[in-house]
Amino acid sequence: MPIQVREARETDTGEIFAIRTSVAENHLSLEQLAELGITPEAIAAEIAQGPCVWVAEIDEVPVGFSMVRDETRCVFGLFVRADHEGQGVGRLLLERAEHHLFAKYDEIWLETEIGSRAYVFYERAGWLPVQKRDRGLMKFVKVRSAASGCEKRHSTMSIH
Repeated sequence: MPIQVREARETDTGEIFAIRTSVAENHLSLEQLAELGITPEAIAAEIAQGPCVWVAEIDEVPVGFSMVRDETRCVFGLFVRADHEGQGVGRLLLERAEHHLFAKYDEIWLETEIGSRAYVFYERAGWLPVQKRDRGLMKFVKVRSAASGCEKRHSTMSIH
């Protein structure tokens, strides 16, 4: 079962929300997402503006997505259906998001819950925890190497 990662289309919005609300860790309901301004209309509008959301498919069925916010250099979201975890879907989606942001920026960031499986996933992918945030979140950063175009660990960062 090869995993295909493609740019999201506006017609993927329903599947993106189905994936987002299906997760156990960092679960938010449609109502909670709407309170944060994350609505199907808002996501469809972002998709229409350009590459910022990618969908992973297996046998043409969406199983995960990643999303970036260009203006803030942030990996805004990465979610995989529970029954497809551990198959490399998240890694491919993260690589796509990183590649997109590193084409424009030398340093990118994301947030995730301290102690979560996502926390370990990002550490294993070379992200560095640098700052504890409110609500039990940790800010992670990743720095692109100017010499090779590859990411590198930045040795001067520490947790605040």
